[in-house]
Amino acid sequence: MKFRTGSFKSIALSAAALLLLAGAGSAQAAAPKKYIIGFSQATMNVGHRVAMANVNVQYAKEHYPDVEVILTDGQDNATKQVADVESLIARKVDVLMISPITAEALTGVVKRAREAGIKVVTLDRTVNCPVDVHVGAENLPIGIKVADFLNTKLNGKGNIIEIQGTAGASATIERHDGFNAELKKFPGLKVVGNQYCDYLRENAMKYTEDMLQRFGPGQISAIYAHNDEEALGALKAVEAANRQKEILICGVDGEELAIEAVKAGRMAMTITYPYCAPEGIQTAYKVAKGEPVSAKLVLGNDQIDASNVDKWIGKGF
Repeated sequence: MKFRTGSFKSIALSAAALLLLAGAGSAQAAAPKKYIIGFSQATMNVGHRVAMANVNVQYAKEHYPDVEVILTDGQDNATKQVADVESLIARKVDVLMISPITAEALTGVVKRAREAGIKVVTLDRTVNCPVDVHVGAENLPIGIKVADFLNTKLNGKGNIIEIQGTAGASATIERHDGFNAELKKFPGLKVVGNQYCDYLRENAMKYTEDMLQRFGPGQISAIYAHNDEEALGALKAVEAANRQKEILICGVDGEELAIEAVKAGRMAMTITYPYCAPEGIQTAYKVAKGEPVSAKLVLGNDQIDASNVDKWIGKGF
């Protein structure tokens, strides 16, 4: 029987091609799953939020080689953050990790993410619909602690300015509600002015300047700011007016500059608020892999004042 040489070459090439395809198939089967976690941050304009984003992203790089994190910045604009989440839905992320600007504005798009089969982890702030896990500290007790602290320091009597965060944000609502509910126990303490300043230092400074002009020396005893950025802005205005001896300033977050101000006697106190890192990405990774998790991960917080500030120096963000 005669065979043409070309036939053997064709058979050999076909066999080689099949082996290559089989090898490629095996490689694909052996390749580990790559999880995509979309992180929608409300804004990156304050240190607390920058730390939340950077620490979570860096932790994923160092510990989870099978994870890709897509970070977006809502720029403190609800419309922008909704669009960010819609983009993450379109990219079919495995988990949406989100710290919403406000609950009302972001609830709808979070619902759509869940309907698309995407698991959701909220950080710090909540939305008005079920999610897989919420990670954050309790905010109501923060307001209560500040009210109790001021009652003690002011001997139950004085006028207070409250500088609130972002209107509609769950943290703002709860820090306000806890504070004002506790103040009802102390009839000698009165809030004589409050305003939303979006957790921004510049806004708080300008508002405090206005209040210092409206209320003369001796008419304001304390300022309760919903975060340390606002507290530091208020501090700048108070010191510029040379009224620091008569006004106690309280903040929230545990920012290093605020801790140093407490140490120097320029601020009365701050309460730490964890920036949900690396707990955020740790939780999101478990959720992505289908591991069992609790519906709520509650992080602790601590009061920092003159009595314990020394042990906190250098531990802020």
